[in-house]
Amino acid sequence: MTKHSIAKIFVLAASIAAVPTLSLAGSEMKESKEVKQVVEAAKESWITGDLGVTVVSEYISRGLVLENEGFIAQPYMDIYFKLYEGDGFINKVSFALGLWSSLHSHEQPPGGGTTDAWYEFDYTLGLSVQFAKRFTGTLSYFEFDSPADAFNTARSVNFNLAFDDTDFLGAFALHPHVAVLWEIPAPGFAGLDEDGFYYEVGIAPSHTYGALTVTVPVNVGFGSNGFYAGDAYGYTSAGINLSTPLSFIPEKWGAWTVSAGYTYFNLGDNLQAFSKATQGDGDSNQHVFSGSVGLTF
Repeated sequence: MTKHSIAKIFVLAASIAAVPTLSLAGSEMKESKEVKQVVEAAKESWITGDLGVTVVSEYISRGLVLENEGFIAQPYMDIYFKLYEGDGFINKVSFALGLWSSLHSHEQPPGGGTTDAWYEFDYTLGLSVQFAKRFTGTLSYFEFDSPADAFNTARSVNFNLAFDDTDFLGAFALHPHVAVLWEIPAPGFAGLDEDGFYYEVGIAPSHTYGALTVTVPVNVGFGSNGFYAGDAYGYTSAGINLSTPLSFIPEKWGAWTVSAGYTYFNLGDNLQAFSKATQGDGDSNQHVFSGSVGLTF
């Protein structure tokens, strides 16, 4: 056998031996890719949430001036459970649980108890349905409690309908919404009378400039069945909110954001009288400054 023939045999043997190796390498690459895709898919959780704290100069709820003195901190936490997602008429269904408090350095009423600063504690249960890609309807139950005994427990049912007009107006989208709240018959503070109805219309145009997001919310509140003690007009509010991410915090600790805002309120006659009676300030013009830090996950 010649040297040339021997060389051919070695080349052929090496080629045959390499076939399974290449095949195995290809299989490993495919399996690795599939595992990576599975891991990335698993990262998309159907449970999300947010938490944080907001500090405000005044606490105004639906036009009612509830506190205008001292230090006011309002911590919150929301958990969202996505129940369904699809491409049909109904695009997404989710359930939400929210907790919210208002803590005041100015005791109202003064009592000397350990919970006097805990003016309000609320919890919310809500079901949201996104449909026709652009509409989101949310039905929520609210309970308003006061650990400081500043008011009796109040309960209400709220329906909010929001429309995403981004596809039509782009950067000039208004993000309008309408809401109806029914105050369940029980003495409380949510309105000026029990068994009333509250109506709200509003917009919240928003635009991002680099790392800064600017939002300009405008809302108008109305009442019936005594919600504003006979007044149909409750208030008008307009403001500006600036927010930016805290990018120096590692992503593994979640997405942190800091924001600052200002809101102007114009109050109706009965809301002015309410503010005068409870806070000693019957001015129809109210100004609220706020700052917050929050985390989404």
